[in-house]
Amino acid sequence: MDSRVVVQELNRLANPAKAAILRRFFKTGKGEYAEGDRFLGIKVPVLRQVAQEHGDLPLAEVRKLLASGIHEHRLVALEILVYRYESAEEEERGPIVDFYLKNRKHIDNWDLVDLSAPYILGDWLIHHTHDRAILYKLARSARLWDRRIAMVSTYALIRAGDCRDTLRLAKLFIADGHDLMHKATGWMLREVGKKSLKDLIGFLDRNAHIMPRTMLRYAIERLPPARRRHYLSV
Repeated sequence: MDSRVVVQELNRLANPAKAAILRRFFKTGKGEYAEGDRFLGIKVPVLRQVAQEHGDLPLAEVRKLLASGIHEHRLVALEILVYRYESAEEEERGPIVDFYLKNRKHIDNWDLVDLSAPYILGDWLIHHTHDRAILYKLARSARLWDRRIAMVSTYALIRAGDCRDTLRLAKLFIADGHDLMHKATGWMLREVGKKSLKDLIGFLDRNAHIMPRTMLRYAIERLPPARRRHYLSV
């Protein structure tokens, strides 16, 4: 029950050629959003298997993995948290959500956000609507990854049939300056359209003319060609 065992297993699975590709893909160069991040070059399905094999790792040891400078260590830590959350009884889930939020400074790339936020924080908020103020606190953060956690967490709410917070946050993020937030917001709006086309169309009618182009393109991907052309023209 020691994080060192996980580290040793991941070291055995490392693929330097794949790691070089991932460093470029995840923008780890100087001045890029993941500057200095290090990779072992392990595919996500393999990392998920490792996480399930070590799903009982104590949270203190999970924290050590999450604080690592190696991307796959952090990813495995988050997958362990997702596994623990999904396997937990209701009364055990709150502490996992608290742990997730208190250690979110280590959730520092879009894949780490996307594979964890909807399945931990997002699912929690389905059943604890009084806690949704956390979404707006995160949305106001100067930290890119906090804002992305807020937006992508609403994926769980959308799937549960509740699009209200997604639409409110999307309105806030129209003014966001980062392309990764434009992509995340457009993606969530597209998911809103799968549940409620009326809500998506209403949002686009009110806001398409001021939406960043990337956000708009993601949001309208599933619309008929004529309607896509209309929104792009405004």
